[in-house]
Amino acid sequence: MRVAFIGLGVMGFHMAGHLQRAGCQVTVYNRTPARADDWLREFGGGSAETPAKAAAECEIVFICVGNDDDVRAVSLGPEGALGSMAAGSVLVDHTTASAELARELDRATGERGIGFLDAPVSGGEAGAKNGKLTVMVGGAKESFQKAQSTIEHYAQCVRHLGPAGNGQLAKMANQICIAGVLQGLAEGMAFAESAGLDVDALIQVISRGAAQSWQMENRYKTMLAGDYEHGFAVNWMRKDLGIALREANRMGLTLELAEMVDGFYADVQAMGGGRWDTSSLLARLKDSK
Repeated sequence: MRVAFIGLGVMGFHMAGHLQRAGCQVTVYNRTPARADDWLREFGGGSAETPAKAAAECEIVFICVGNDDDVRAVSLGPEGALGSMAAGSVLVDHTTASAELARELDRATGERGIGFLDAPVSGGEAGAKNGKLTVMVGGAKESFQKAQSTIEHYAQCVRHLGPAGNGQLAKMANQICIAGVLQGLAEGMAFAESAGLDVDALIQVISRGAAQSWQMENRYKTMLAGDYEHGFAVNWMRKDLGIALREANRMGLTLELAEMVDGFYADVQAMGGGRWDTSSLLARLKDSK
């Protein structure tokens, strides 16, 4: 299968690599050509100078970039992928973006006889590297069926959740849940430390009960060590929470906890931690003592 992958950031680099190793003929595009060169040296495949050239003659075109504007540029722009995609092909957007953008792209692709899926992912860089991502998908069932087996090369769970936009709405719910869990974990660890408990021993006990979470299992050791130079950056979480809060506002829904934690992440950014992992909420608590 001929596929294109547009955007080789911390996630896309590995996702595209899984496709190439699985036997797909992958052509990549990245805004910074040096990153594409690094990918070619590691995985082989091909690269192109523009999204349109990367997408030419491909059955599926994947996008994984930064935000709504970036997605529009590489898909709908003068040298965007849609300009060269053939009818019957599928555009899959893995970017965490707005549901409005997903519906806009669904309309634009539909006018050209091209399928579209909004398919944001969860699992972080480790999930991308290990091929263990969770993918939340919106779009037509027919397009999903065309792309599902290819997406599964880098995912442990791929679920179709309804029409275009629903993938992005699911990712918003995902980020809202994560934000609350991380703040609870940070507060629990800060409390235990202030009480004089052995936090490492405590986590080993409570992680076997109802307090257990992915964040607890995978982040408590680095949180104890004050190591946040890894993982999913605070800057990106604030972008994601901003999207979710704007969507909630349109629904007339108040998300008090998400709003509060978003403000706490703003504090972490002010501490110079914009690129720290989202578990750095503990650093904020310690800084406030």
